Amino acid sequence: MDFLETLLASDLISDPAKAALCGLLVGTIFGACAQASRFCLRSASLEFWRGEAGGSFAVWLLVFGSALLFVQMLLWSDNLPVSEVRQLTSAGTLSGAVIGGAMFGVGMILARGCASRLLVLSATGNLRALMTGLMVTVVAQAALTGLLSPLRLELSALWTVGPEIRNLNLHLPAMSGAVVGAGLLVLAVILSVRTSIGWSRTVISVALGGSIALGWLLTSALARVSFEPVSVLSVTFTGPSADTLMALITEPAIPLEFGVGLVPGVALGSFASSVVRKEFHVQVFDQSTGMVRYVVGALLMGFGGMLAGGCAVGAGVTGGSVLSLTAWLALLAMWLGSGACQWVLDRRVPVYGNGRVAS
Repeated sequence: MDFLETLLASDLISDPAKAALCGLLVGTIFGACAQASRFCLRSASLEFWRGEAGGSFAVWLLVFGSALLFVQMLLWSDNLPVSEVRQLTSAGTLSGAVIGGAMFGVGMILARGCASRLLVLSATGNLRALMTGLMVTVVAQAALTGLLSPLRLELSALWTVGPEIRNLNLHLPAMSGAVVGAGLLVLAVILSVRTSIGWSRTVISVALGGSIALGWLLTSALARVSFEPVSVLSVTFTGPSADTLMALITEPAIPLEFGVGLVPGVALGSFASSVVRKEFHVQVFDQSTGMVRYVVGALLMGFGGMLAGGCAVGAGVTGGSVLSLTAWLALLAMWLGSGACQWVLDRRVPVYGNGRVAS
């Protein structure tokens, strides 16, 4: 840690530029690993609720278990001080986590991917994912500062809790988070063997979980040596994507920060991985895919992600890895929302007025 802090204390570039480079590094690793492992909460959820528990569920469990274990070890070793983690030291909204998480879960089923998956797929030539992701970003910005922000604030205020309740580390025995993470990781490895996803995909999935811990580690180290305020955070997509898009539209120069490097880093890593693996190919909307369900899904994910405090990765994995109560509730609501939505779709109940049944 001392070496890392010494490296980040260099005066060669500004502190905001360092934060952006950290985001670029973490994003590139995340994007490459996410593309290669096919990490996707939607696919994992479909397998779980259909009683299959196949490769996608094994990958998600590998990522979540490794992220939880690694980040809890950072907290235990004080390489990530609890006082620097906003999700543990500020008030949170339980109503926002539950309502927003459920909306996000429904949205990712309809849009065939969560916010992070859409970004990863966009870089592999999937124009459906690109257009849907842009819609998610616009709606997220409207929920943050625009027309939808009053509704978001009203729903968030229905049930709030202070940091003494939000921080689960205060209510659990020491190292219990690391123990749970290790247990989930062992279970995931066993499941990965049973589903025959291969050791390379298993290792890549663990590395993907490690990128979450790397984000926390780098931003925490930078915050300690920086002369300017640096937010301690890790991988999340709803907020950074919205900030990056609005900066491109409204600012003559993009303000440098971790999220500004993270988003293009994920795209770069995913693109490089898809080219190396010969999986890059252009995909568009057609008659068989339709478009209405993607639009509805994007609306629900954009608003739900902002209301819940993050996306399936930002709240579900990154927030969950530090044992934030709101993050765990949001993740649970995402799983329940996605399961309920798919239950309806599996029974072929017409959802849209175009005569075609969504599936």
